[in-house]
Amino acid sequence: MWVGQTYYFTWLDAQFGKLEKQAATDGVAPAVWMVHSGGFYAVEKQKSLGVSAEQVRWFRWEALMTWLGGMVLLVLVYYLGSGLIDPDVADISKEAGIAIGLGALVAGWFIYDVAVKSPLGRSHAGFAAFGLIAIAAVSWGLMHLFSGRAAYIHMGAIFGTIMTANVWFRILPAQRGMIAATAAGEKFDAALGAQAKLRSKHNTFMAVPVVFLMLSNHYPVGTYGNRYAWPVLVVLVVLGWIAAKIIREA
Repeated sequence: MWVGQTYYFTWLDAQFGKLEKQAATDGVAPAVWMVHSGGFYAVEKQKSLGVSAEQVRWFRWEALMTWLGGMVLLVLVYYLGSGLIDPDVADISKEAGIAIGLGALVAGWFIYDVAVKSPLGRSHAGFAAFGLIAIAAVSWGLMHLFSGRAAYIHMGAIFGTIMTANVWFRILPAQRGMIAATAAGEKFDAALGAQAKLRSKHNTFMAVPVVFLMLSNHYPVGTYGNRYAWPVLVVLVVLGWIAAKIIREA
């Protein structure tokens, strides 16, 4: 549900971007028409809040439930199970491995968040290049500390943690600010909408790589069990980005 909603709303926003350009020339109010389940639906984008704040529908619990479900599985399978450490890879204790794993999730979010807020975050190409280098470095490091399977899953968990933190710490506060301003009859800060939009866009580009990394457990020969395991991981991420771009623009 979370991934589907993320792609739906970012796709919808892109459609309005195209229609608003046409509206500037033909003067027709933009509306996106869709057909689904035997009905026709017309969606219009509003510049202000036309109802009370209590009537606004929020999409937030899907992200938290997905992340919590993933963390429960991570703990059960790797932190309480025996799949985290491979003595042939690194001679570290399980406690140290757990600390490294949890630290990677937290550090991944903070590094990403700082990078987005920096001048680097204003350049799509520059941020993508930085992200790819960081992903390659972290995946290489995890492959030299954990079992191959655990390394892949932790990379997926890092993406999932960033996506969830985006929703709860960046997107929702921005949306609350927009709603509060419009409910008070004030013009909301456009930067709030831009911030939420950018983070949502990033989430769509992380969603497909997360799915690829989770599915990797079923294909060990071609992924974490391969001698080129960490380059394969990087390639999967790039393929996920390409797939995300195709889906977003379809």
